[in-house]
Amino acid sequence: MLKSIIKKSIFLVFWLIVTPVLAQESKTISVFDEVPMNFNGEKKEISNGEYLQDGRIIIKKITVPEYPKGTDVKVRVTVKSAGDRWDKSGSLFVIPNPQKLNMLDIAKGNGEYPKQAGPDGYPGIKLGGNYEPALEVLRFMTPFGVGYYSDEEKNPNIKYNRPVYVPKWEDEVTWEMDVSQLESELTGEVLIGAWIDTWTPEGYKISVELEYSGRDLSKKVVKPLVNTVYYAGQKHPDLFAFNPLKAEFELPQNAKNAKLYYITTGHGGHSGGDEFIKLKNTVKFDTKTVLDTIPWRDDCASFRRFNPSSGVWTRKDSAQAYNREGKKIFREVEERLASSDLSRSNWCPGSKVAPYVLELGDLQVGKHELVIDIDATPIDGDKLNHWLVTAYLVYEE
Repeated sequence: MLKSIIKKSIFLVFWLIVTPVLAQESKTISVFDEVPMNFNGEKKEISNGEYLQDGRIIIKKITVPEYPKGTDVKVRVTVKSAGDRWDKSGSLFVIPNPQKLNMLDIAKGNGEYPKQAGPDGYPGIKLGGNYEPALEVLRFMTPFGVGYYSDEEKNPNIKYNRPVYVPKWEDEVTWEMDVSQLESELTGEVLIGAWIDTWTPEGYKISVELEYSGRDLSKKVVKPLVNTVYYAGQKHPDLFAFNPLKAEFELPQNAKNAKLYYITTGHGGHSGGDEFIKLKNTVKFDTKTVLDTIPWRDDCASFRRFNPSSGVWTRKDSAQAYNREGKKIFREVEERLASSDLSRSNWCPGSKVAPYVLELGDLQVGKHELVIDIDATPIDGDKLNHWLVTAYLVYEE
């Protein structure tokens, strides 16, 4: 009898120790597997999902185990061209509170953006009324034609665009990012989607995975504030050319160790537009400036192997080199210069876009205000200057 009690006690202790560990096991979830994204082109059946905006948006409901003690989360996105040869804006997002009005309702014709959710002419770009903007998980930029145009036998002209330092064109591009701050929005039942700004029937193919480590990590509260990505029922957001964007909101409780995540990229306007000129971004929280910077990428040439269909021209330059006899010489040369090499407003063709993480400290319950000010350029005919900006708050209760 005593032995039986001891055995049961040992089993109970073992069960109490092991069960939480098992609940926190690592897991990888495939969300999308080479799903076509295009404009009125090929479609693929998506389990628990659907296409919107003529194929430019895919959305899916997934169920992820809960992690009571929190967990690391990593996102992995792979994109390759199915025939679209251009660089396009892309976004992986979640719908944070599906019971509230959201952009999916608007995309399906089941609602309208409330007036409080954006200034006149720019609907649905900030929280307001019963609306919350989509929560952006990863901003990415498709390369010029990676995959479809990477085969030089099928596309013989492409080989003349390849510089000597690129041994071969890549078949696809993959981005990874730690998004553990969004764990509360990426566990349980999740509405997750992707958007690519393609206007061709060929478009792209996309794969998405979420990886959960199971490692204990303090849990966070996430509050979406602003998202100017024009997913559905919106226009190119050139509003910053006229006025700063203000978002007022209330915190229902005190917030500890608050951080503001800010993602920003400038686009359009041809060679002299917001995509190619340095423009300051100023972010204020409760009147305090928390960011004052010019977002810029000047390393775009490092992504050359992902951009086989990029336009290429040549320019003359002077070079110092050695001839076959080992004698130092100076001579004029012609260098390839690809469109994908050019510096841009915080992005490169084939790059992901990391957020700025801005420390806010502890915040009090009640009203707060976010102000985003960009010295931007208005749209002028087909010069579609605009800024894609996301901001969300992360804090501990």
